[in-house]
Amino acid sequence: MKRRTALTAAGAGVLGLGAAAAATPALAEALGAAPGRPSKRPFVRGADISGLIKNEDFGAVYRRADGRRGDAVKILAENGVNCIRAKVWVDPADGYNTKTQVVELGKRAKRAGMDLLVDFHYSDTWADPGKQYKPAAWADLSFADLKTAVYDHTADVLGALKDAGVEPGLVQVGNETNGGLLWPDGRWDQLEQMAGLLTAGCDAVADVLPKAQTILHLAEGGNSGAFQWFFDNAAANGVPFHAIGASFYPYWHGELSGLAANLNDLATRYGKPLYVVETAYPFTTSDSDGFANIMTDPEPVAGFPSSPENQSYWIEAIADVVKAVPNGLGKGLFWWEATWTGVAGAGWDPADPASGNGWENQALFDFDGKALPGLRTLGSL
Repeated sequence: MKRRTALTAAGAGVLGLGAAAAATPALAEALGAAPGRPSKRPFVRGADISGLIKNEDFGAVYRRADGRRGDAVKILAENGVNCIRAKVWVDPADGYNTKTQVVELGKRAKRAGMDLLVDFHYSDTWADPGKQYKPAAWADLSFADLKTAVYDHTADVLGALKDAGVEPGLVQVGNETNGGLLWPDGRWDQLEQMAGLLTAGCDAVADVLPKAQTILHLAEGGNSGAFQWFFDNAAANGVPFHAIGASFYPYWHGELSGLAANLNDLATRYGKPLYVVETAYPFTTSDSDGFANIMTDPEPVAGFPSSPENQSYWIEAIADVVKAVPNGLGKGLFWWEATWTGVAGAGWDPADPASGNGWENQALFDFDGKALPGLRTLGSL
């Protein structure tokens, strides 16, 4: 495992309250953060399809807009999607979202002519700003061994992809790490340890796939203070990341103007490629599986009722913000869980087979499995 020395954190703050001194690209480089790598790839028109294989195993059917059945990955590619995103858990109870499924999805993406973004959660279940639980197998490790586990797990998954002839162009080290990762060791109040864990993941990417870009990812894409605090500290502690990822759900994360201001500021401060790696919007308020939807508001954003037309609107509107980022640093967006339709048995909780899907009204396929207009909009960006 390659080691890089972590520097003392510059400044202090709590989850975006009070930021460290601005980290210009030159300062970030001086502090040990790798400069953003110029990207020759076209604008990324991405879809997270992490739940696809589980959905298929429980009987999901996918159809083109004209009703013809087909393979979901091929349908995405036919509509112009050029990259898929797939999360990785360490040892989930249901056996899904592991190395096995990521390799399978990567092969399917490659055959369809698409790139792959691998999203490491470093958990056995969902990791997000409110929870960053250690995998059970790592619970009692010392901090030194925890860093080694992060490195080894990352290298193992990426090595399997490489051996399968699938080398992802993008690798996300941690998922929505606003409050850190692998709590409590890498929590937001343990800045040097948080940086050490992120660095271990980034080092594994560099060692196995030196051409891949590493992405650090936060939620709340309109919260400039949170991003500045996090990335100033990442730069000050020498985390060698290449790109920045944001989640932006318009019904949770504020106005487009806030997203634009944050992305533009990030481009100026750090000079690194920027991606919206998660977004979505409902096409209906209806439910297909009897499990309550996460978003049930008939008008999640004022003036924009849940509808197929407004799914398309938000895809275009968010893409316009990303494309307008200075110096061409806005590189793409991903629709979250585009293929997660409501199928009995393919619910959200890996430890509970009876759990349902609260997201099927935000997929890019309707309740009959037919591609919605938003899919074509996404692929046409």
